[in-house]
Amino acid sequence: MNVVFSTMNYMHEEIREEMRKKFLEIYDKGSYILGTEVSQFEEEFADYLGTQYCIGVGNGLDALFLALSSLGITTGDEVIVPSNTYIATVLAISRTGGKPVLVDPNIDTYTLDPSLIEDAITEKTKAIIAVHLYGQSADMDLINSIAKKHHLFVIEDCAQSHHCLYHGKKTGTLGDIGCFSFYPGKNLGALGDAGCVVTNDSVIAQKVRALANYGSIQKYHHLYQGVNSRLDELQAGFLRIKLKRIEEYTQERIRLANQYLNGIVNPKIILPKLSKDSTHVFHVFAIRCESRDDLQQYLLEHGIQTIIHYPISIAKQPAYSDSHLNDLPIAEKISQEELSLPLYYGMSDEEIHYVIDVLNEY
Repeated sequence: MNVVFSTMNYMHEEIREEMRKKFLEIYDKGSYILGTEVSQFEEEFADYLGTQYCIGVGNGLDALFLALSSLGITTGDEVIVPSNTYIATVLAISRTGGKPVLVDPNIDTYTLDPSLIEDAITEKTKAIIAVHLYGQSADMDLINSIAKKHHLFVIEDCAQSHHCLYHGKKTGTLGDIGCFSFYPGKNLGALGDAGCVVTNDSVIAQKVRALANYGSIQKYHHLYQGVNSRLDELQAGFLRIKLKRIEEYTQERIRLANQYLNGIVNPKIILPKLSKDSTHVFHVFAIRCESRDDLQQYLLEHGIQTIIHYPISIAKQPAYSDSHLNDLPIAEKISQEELSLPLYYGMSDEEIHYVIDVLNEY
């Protein structure tokens, strides 16, 4: 049997006619930039999360950059960020002129370890980015408590945590600003690049919207040196269709992941540990194995595709080779041991059981 790592074919086949109709509707309307699909998606996504404001932007990296910029993060400012995130989180800080300060994650949850944050705070620290990695929330109560004590902003990177709950509240609503990516492979994905920023602060919302639109609220009047990062009208229309089904998509991912959790019993394999405070929406089903590369090859020989998230830690990336970075043993360990198993909406129980059987025989 061959098992692909991921495919959207099943999801998209179910909504093919609805997506096609939406495309033709927008095509015929002739309004392609900042039209009614964008404004309606922003309203619907804000209602879904329970936030006051949602601003659609071009992608997840831009969402983070615009969030940081709206808070005044600039050259010389320090921002604490987990050492095992995707590089986009760190690139957003660098783009402002700020300095990323990498802090290791908790080895069990893979999210930022609150016990290490205060040692990394200096007089230049302005914010903390909490990344809800793989689909599980960071420990937001402790992170917010530390931030409040030191007068720091908290930004949530929710690129992998659509529909994740922390103490019953959706990620994106727990800090000062939430940032989402709607890259096609996300749990809520467009058919191209897309993202958004959410907040309950009207001043922040207005500044993000202006910065994303050439620094302008009123045409030809520019308050800031902004950028062009606007959610595409077509992608907004597609996202509106998928947003109505996010509960269904999420519950199916959780159902499949639970089969992995209950079925994999190989002592060589470390399974995801679930936080008591957060649901896990399994954007990635991340296992660890000391012989990860050998395991990946073994699975490939049995027709099972896997991906490593992420094989090179940020501290080892050439792009940051000239940066002064701390010793980050947990991030290095994860980069050497992590392996992501196939998991997607439409995956069959037969495929899941096959992967489980092959893993248990390793």
